[in-house]
Amino acid sequence: MIFNIIDVLEALAYYIGMILVIGGGILDLIASIGMNRFKNFYLRLHAATIGAIGGGFYPLIGLGLISLTIEQLGINRYYIAGIAFTTALFLVITAPVGSHAIAQGAHKSRIVLPKPIIVDRLMEDEESEVKK
Repeated sequence: MIFNIIDVLEALAYYIGMILVIGGGILDLIASIGMNRFKNFYLRLHAATIGAIGGGFYPLIGLGLISLTIEQLGINRYYIAGIAFTTALFLVITAPVGSHAIAQGAHKSRIVLPKPIIVDRLMEDEESEVKK
């Protein structure tokens, strides 16, 4: 039996896409458990970022791969895959930047203090700017 290379690649893309969608759901579940269990604001912020990247990026990539293999969609499958890949790229660029901005704003406003604090480089930078 001779396999067509295109059929093999489509099957591979479909199964990799399904693994990414299921893995993204598992990561989202883990992140939601972390949001409930972590006691510190910064740890919860980390769990939220894991949920955004793991629960959003991976399933979007998986959806793009799966949509490329469904021939019933016709030409629309390329649009769906393009939108999924573009959204995943936008998410992976903006989610870490947003969580970093939230963490820095919370630290500078002193609303949330990290505990236990061992080394605080942001506080050291602020103190060195005041001395100048």
